[in-house]
Amino acid sequence: FTSFSFLKLGALWMCIVLNPHCKLEQKASWLKQLKKWNSVEVCPWEDGNHGSELPNLTNALPQGANANQDSSNRPHRTVFTRAIEACDLHWQDSHLQHIISSDLYTNYCYHDDTENSLFDSRGWPLWHEHVPTACARVDALRSHGYPREALRLAIAIVNTLRRQQQKQLELFRTQKKELPHKSITSITNLEGWVGHPLDPVGTLFSSLMEACHIDDESFSGFSDFTENMGQCKSLEYQHLPAHKFLEEGESYLTLAVEVALIGLGQQRIMPDGLYTQEKVCRNEEQLISKLQEIELDDTLVKIFRKQAVFLLEAGPYSGLGEIIHRESVPMHTFAKYLFTSLLPHDAELAYKIALRAMRLLVLESTAPTGDLTRPHHIASVVPNRYPRWFTLSHIESQQCELASTMLTAAKGDVRRLETVLESIQKNIHSSSHIFKLAQDAFKIATLMDSLPDITLLKVSLELGLQVMRMTLSTLNWRRREMVRWLVTCATEVGVYALDSIMQSWFTLFTPTEATSIVATTVMSNSTIVRLHLDCHQQEKLASSARTLALQCAMKDPQNCALSALTLCEKDHIAFETAYQIVLDAATTGMSYTQLFTIARYMEHRGYPMRAYKLATLAMTHLNLSYNQDTHPAINDVLWACALSHSLGKNELAAIIPLVVKSVKCATVLSDILRRCTLTTPGMVGLHGRRNSGKLMSLDKAPLRQLLDATIGAYINTTHSRLTHISPRHYSEFIEFLSKARETFLMAHDGHIQFTQFIDNLKQIYKGKKKLMMLVRERFG
Repeated sequence: FTSFSFLKLGALWMCIVLNPHCKLEQKASWLKQLKKWNSVEVCPWEDGNHGSELPNLTNALPQGANANQDSSNRPHRTVFTRAIEACDLHWQDSHLQHIISSDLYTNYCYHDDTENSLFDSRGWPLWHEHVPTACARVDALRSHGYPREALRLAIAIVNTLRRQQQKQLELFRTQKKELPHKSITSITNLEGWVGHPLDPVGTLFSSLMEACHIDDESFSGFSDFTENMGQCKSLEYQHLPAHKFLEEGESYLTLAVEVALIGLGQQRIMPDGLYTQEKVCRNEEQLISKLQEIELDDTLVKIFRKQAVFLLEAGPYSGLGEIIHRESVPMHTFAKYLFTSLLPHDAELAYKIALRAMRLLVLESTAPTGDLTRPHHIASVVPNRYPRWFTLSHIESQQCELASTMLTAAKGDVRRLETVLESIQKNIHSSSHIFKLAQDAFKIATLMDSLPDITLLKVSLELGLQVMRMTLSTLNWRRREMVRWLVTCATEVGVYALDSIMQSWFTLFTPTEATSIVATTVMSNSTIVRLHLDCHQQEKLASSARTLALQCAMKDPQNCALSALTLCEKDHIAFETAYQIVLDAATTGMSYTQLFTIARYMEHRGYPMRAYKLATLAMTHLNLSYNQDTHPAINDVLWACALSHSLGKNELAAIIPLVVKSVKCATVLSDILRRCTLTTPGMVGLHGRRNSGKLMSLDKAPLRQLLDATIGAYINTTHSRLTHISPRHYSEFIEFLSKARETFLMAHDGHIQFTQFIDNLKQIYKGKKKLMMLVRERFG
């Protein structure tokens, strides 16, 4: 069984024990069984796995001995608690019997217009009982074969609810006059009717809707309720039409719709626990789904108008009241239904409802907590508890849907669009939902069959800008997508929008985003073509992009310098400025990888001397140890040396000391040395002119310094390798010594140096007999 199945079981038992003709012995037997099940440790709680601390509200009329039981000592409610409590209820109340037994039970002389009066001002009967309990009676009557009686009681309950609604409105208006500055946020219903375990609103709705499809004769197949009661004095009226207590023009259908609207609009606290919160959402959606099957005519539209006005004006009794408690169940789903229903008939009222419903106070730290302890026939609860809304993501998506529905409807209406935009910016707290709305607005604004709606496009852009500001300093995996989309949106709005986002880039983008995505996209040919820009406009936009690029390069040279140089290529002064920013940052804030990348770009753009300068700066940050012969920077070092060599002897002479200081890897140094001896420095100089000259001498600077460093590196590396060498690496080590000999022999006294080196090895490492034998075999 799921929790939902168990809850149905509880409601079923409630229905069973409320059988109006149940014998006392039978009820006692059921009560005993229910209490037995109730005491079992694994008996499911009414609200899933989260215990409810609600007081005993089932016994609203003090009919039972347990009616005043202290709620604080009672254990959590189980799925059988309500059925156990319902065993104390009976059907002997004469007023109740008259209601369900007669279609003409009236009292026109009754003038007690108090809150709990038995008749209203028209003399029609009222039934004041805890609403879910009263509706459980309706369900029991239907289930036990008394549909006509169930319908009579249902009508009396709905008339009571409507009267209460009117009284509540009057009370609130009085309070507002007396206390104009006091925010009244009392919750009058801690136990909401929609999502309630007994589904009171659904019961009333179903009973009334059934009556729409059944004529009076079809009721005659059921047993007569009064046969066994023997208490009713109005038997002669039992066959008269049940619609006696409806206003002119009303029907069971209008009554069903109205009670559904009353229930859905009720302000109620979000219950504790995942299960009950999901049930609130599910029950609301089910009820709205049933309402959507009904086609609205003029009569029903009047009811919608009436209830919409009440919901807006009824203060704490309405979930759409001016001020609500921060933990009230949100009205987004219901308001979306009201909005779409009212829009063709009363657009002003539709927007008032939807805009009022947009709030989501539980996410606002300054929301009023209200007064939950005022004596509205409810027990007090602990105020200011930190809410745990398990369905919050669903609620936020419903809020987003409501906003999207309004945006769609408001297309072409500047005033409405501005109002909806303000509401979104004020009430929606999730960047992903605002981004969705921005995208929705963009799609609606740029539908293929019409010209773009510029106001809606601006709304889209404004929401996009808000998303940028919200996510600028937080991690968001969709950030790149959001930035790209914003540029697309700004492009549709026009050149001034692109110029604006570039000028205020620091409030919207990171420096990297601003250069690599925003400015680069703005400067692309596709954007220029899309906007049909003339030369003057192109230059103005390019100027903004260059200014942005330089600002970003100053702020984050490591990640933006290359983009800045690229963006400034066509403007000499801007390019020079970007290059200077790189030079200034090179000594402290940039890595050799970044500097080598920019240096290669400079060479590619035809600035070899600038490339050389950056390469030398990069070399000062580099440090390659003796065993890093596969390091990714090796290619950059070889490239830098080749560039220096191609520029001339002076440049090569300047970079070699940097190489010697930074590179300790013998194989890399020998590779550089070999390349430097193959051709004359500056052989292919600037502008491709070939230089004629001699090869550089290994006996003189700068190559002598490089040769000595290479030999030194081989000696140091050899000793390092021999410290931890294993037999399986012997043959590889012998090959390494062979390469070392090639380098030694490049010096004029290299043969002697190498022989001494080998002799030293044989002396120092004589303990490694097998290895030294291999060394003697190869090198003597």
